[in-house]
Amino acid sequence: MTKTAIHVDHIARIEGHGNVHVVIEDGVVKTVEMNVVEPARLFESMVRGRIFHEVPYIASRICGICSASHVVTDLKAIEGVFGVQPTDRTKALRELLVYGSYLQNHASHLFVFATPDFIGTKSVFPLAETDPELLQKALGLKALGNELCTKVGGRSIHPITAVVGGFTHELSAGEYLELADKMDASVEFALETVDLFRSFAVPDIATEGDMLAMVEDGRYPVQGSDTARFLKAGIEFSANDVLEHVEEFAVPHSAALCARVRDTGEPYFVGALARINASWKHLSQNAKVAAAKAGLRPPEPNPFMNNVAQAVELVDALDRCSELCRRLAAADGFEGSSAPVPFEVRAGRAVGFTEAPRGAVFHDLELDAEGRIVHASMITPTAQNVANLEADMRLLAERLVAEGAGQDAVQLAIEKLVRAYDPCLSCSVH
Repeated sequence: MTKTAIHVDHIARIEGHGNVHVVIEDGVVKTVEMNVVEPARLFESMVRGRIFHEVPYIASRICGICSASHVVTDLKAIEGVFGVQPTDRTKALRELLVYGSYLQNHASHLFVFATPDFIGTKSVFPLAETDPELLQKALGLKALGNELCTKVGGRSIHPITAVVGGFTHELSAGEYLELADKMDASVEFALETVDLFRSFAVPDIATEGDMLAMVEDGRYPVQGSDTARFLKAGIEFSANDVLEHVEEFAVPHSAALCARVRDTGEPYFVGALARINASWKHLSQNAKVAAAKAGLRPPEPNPFMNNVAQAVELVDALDRCSELCRRLAAADGFEGSSAPVPFEVRAGRAVGFTEAPRGAVFHDLELDAEGRIVHASMITPTAQNVANLEADMRLLAERLVAEGAGQDAVQLAIEKLVRAYDPCLSCSVH
C-alpha cells in the first residue's frame, strides 16, 4: 500500500490558525480535514447580561476587519427588538461604514495574502522590490478604506459613532466631497486589479455546496435588507428565521462551529462570490463590465473565482461610496437626519443580518425588559464556510490525484484554495 500524508501546520497568509491534513492511500483520497486550532472566543457569553448599548462595542472585537459589520449587525438586531426605524441618511452612513471594511479587507486579502500564490513567492515582500508601484497602490486602497471607516465610524476599526437609531457624529459636506473624489480616483486601479486576478490560472472546479447571500429587489445589498437566499436550493428567508434554515454543528477534528443548509444537509459558501452570483445584475456599471470582461457571470461555481469577485467588489464599492458621499454632501441628498431617533427599551428577540467582507453574518439577540442580553448567538462568515471549504478541498485533491499530480502540487493547490476563501479562522469558533 502506498500512503501519502500532507500536513500543513499553521497555514500561512490567512487570519487565525489552522492546519490542513490530507491522507492519500493507493491513489485514493481518504482523509481531508481543515483543523481550526483556535481557542473558544466566548463572545456570546461575554455579552450576556450586558446592557444593549454595550453589545455592539463588544461584538466588534470578534474581528478587526469585519468590526463595522458586527456593529451594524448588532444595531439592526437591537432595533428590531425596540421597533426602531432608522432614517435613510443613517442607512446610507451605515452602508459607507460597511463598504469601508470591504476596501480594507479585499485590498489586504488580494495583494498581501493571495497574490504571492500566483507570482511564486512565499510572501508579499518581494513585490516591494519587483513591482513597488503595484504594492503602493494596493496599500493606498486599503488606506482609503481605513480613512472611510475613521471618518464615518470615528475609528478605522471598532467604530464608535454608530449607535441605536443613528450616529453621534457626521462629516461636513466638504469632507464627503473629498472622499468622493478619492473614491473616483481609485477606480482605475481597482479595474486593473480585476484584470490582474483574472489573468491568474486556477484549477477548474465547481463547488458542490450551496451559496447564501443577502438579496434585495433592485439593489446589490450589504446591510439594507433582512432577506437571505440559498441560491442552489432556491430557499429565501427572513433573517429572524435563520435558525430554521441554517444548522450549526461541531466536528471532532476542529474547534470551528460549522454550518449547513438545514433543509438539504448541504454545506454552503458565503462571501463575494455568493453575493455576485445572487446580485450580479445590480452591480455598478463599471463593476458589471469588469466582471463580464473577466468572465465572471452567474452561475459561477468555482471557489477560486472568489478572488476575482472580491476585485469586482472593489470597483463596485468605490462607485457606490462616491455616489453616497456626493448625495450626503447635497442638501437634499437624503431625507431625515443621522441623529439617533427616540426609542423605548423593551423585551424581545430579533436577528441582525449584514454582508461582512467575508460573507453573511447573523446576530441573534434576545433582550429583557431592561434592555439586557438574555441570549446571544453570533454566526460568522467563516463558521458558515468551513464545512464547504473542507468539501471543496476534497474535491480538489481527488481531481489532482486522478490527474497524477505530485504531493507538492496537491499541497500548494489546497493552500491556494484555502486562501481563496479568505477565511478568518479566529472568527469561526464560538
